[in-house]
Amino acid sequence: MTKNLDWANLGFSYIKTDYRFIARWKDGKWDEGELTTDNTLHIHEGSTAIHYGQQCFEGLKAYRCKDGSINLFRPDENAKRMQKSCDRLLMPQVPTELFIRACKEVVKANQEWVAPYGTGATLYLRPFVIGVGENIGVRSAPEFIFSVFACPVGAYFKGGLAPSNFIVSEYDRAAPYGTGAAKVGGNYAASLYPGKLAKERNFADCIYLDPKTHTKIEEVGSANFFGITKDNKFITPISPSILASITKYSLLHIAKERLGMETIEGDVFIDQLDQFAEAGACGTAAVITPVGGIQHGDNFHVFYSETEVGPVTKRLYEELVGIQFGDRPAPEGWIVKVELD
Repeated sequence: MTKNLDWANLGFSYIKTDYRFIARWKDGKWDEGELTTDNTLHIHEGSTAIHYGQQCFEGLKAYRCKDGSINLFRPDENAKRMQKSCDRLLMPQVPTELFIRACKEVVKANQEWVAPYGTGATLYLRPFVIGVGENIGVRSAPEFIFSVFACPVGAYFKGGLAPSNFIVSEYDRAAPYGTGAAKVGGNYAASLYPGKLAKERNFADCIYLDPKTHTKIEEVGSANFFGITKDNKFITPISPSILASITKYSLLHIAKERLGMETIEGDVFIDQLDQFAEAGACGTAAVITPVGGIQHGDNFHVFYSETEVGPVTKRLYEELVGIQFGDRPAPEGWIVKVELD
């Protein structure tokens, strides 16, 4: 049984599901954790997550397959990335086993909220770690909470696999030696204002350039950038300030191993967009959003089309989504099945 929702028209917004997982770190260790129906956290007013931004989060999805089973896509990579974020903010790592078990338990307990196969919707999982407990000084928290909740979602950008236009922001997403490579809330809080400015000008979001020189593309809103050159190379930016997207690294593998493309992680200069026949933004929420055009100053550069998806981008999307939904063979270790009753 699945919930009676308008699955084909879901957006990317919060919908309360039945269960979430919560574990607590105290006296040097995590407890076993448990499922709860309570979607409200009760934390101390001095919690470091509130005052000093000591928190991080992840995002991954559960996919309903044609046979009714449910897939998680590379959850071990999300666990590793969260561990790096925890290290950066002096929080205890969530062990991979605990991370994956929590995700599985949440999906299993909320399996009625996993969209039917063929609707394009998924169950989005949001794991997070926050510093809590009695505190007032600038220091690491005495206690921590690890939790995972879930929401059924549709496309992050309206229109699904359809081109969107973006504008280069004059603001920086992260400092050169800051927390750009960690998935921490402060990076996203800083993006709210430039994102608002972009939307006021009818762009989907903004393009962030490297904070040191403002000459190279780093990220597209909260997603990673990739371009397909006119000689069929897959190029994506490299920088210590970029959040390492699991979707991007999956696309790098697919482009090389399945499409036979040369793949490059390197500099993408904002004044050299003419080399690209196609471009896209990629991430767990966005999957792949084709970039129709980029506004940079007075110049508006169009890639393949503002209305149609380029052929390589479409092939990459179909291959990635096919793997996630179990319709195409997955590289070893990419799919974790959720055991259902």
